[in-house]
Amino acid sequence: MKRSDPREELVDHLPALRAFALSLTRNGATADDMVQDTLVKAWSNIDKFEPGTNLRAWLFTILRNTFYTSRRKLKREVADVDGTYTAGLSVKPAHDGRLQLNDFRRAFARLPDEQREALLLVGALGFSYEEAAETCNVAVGTIKSRANRGRTQLADLLGLKDNETLDMTDGATMAVINARHGSPR
Repeated sequence: MKRSDPREELVDHLPALRAFALSLTRNGATADDMVQDTLVKAWSNIDKFEPGTNLRAWLFTILRNTFYTSRRKLKREVADVDGTYTAGLSVKPAHDGRLQLNDFRRAFARLPDEQREALLLVGALGFSYEEAAETCNVAVGTIKSRANRGRTQLADLLGLKDNETLDMTDGATMAVINARHGSPR
């Protein structure tokens, strides 16, 4: 059922916005602040949203711009040398994949922001290349290139051979790493 006021749909996008913000910031409190800032900006500028267009892409664009604006203001990043922030991103699985998941987290954190962003949007969050390109305000080919380079670099960092996969059950992680064997959409 389509709602007439896009403000009514904002809450539907909270989990995906938080996941995206968390992956960009690697800090739960900062991610929550970014999502809140995104919602305030969206609410305040709802008159600029064009009905009939993709609300999710519009929100992700606001969140992405908020992230990069905050990075420019900070000029410096806090290094996560001991893995404290990374360890707090999710609950560790209680199976043999724990080590592989930790390896994946470390390798994923080493990717450049643009590659990590492309892999999250296309692989983990299920955006089409077109939606991801619109969200990042770049050409579709740029998103495809970033995602491909990111997958290749992840595989290299993890020491994976061409047909080898990680033994994990986390679907989002598997979507990011295994999409190198085929396109997500």
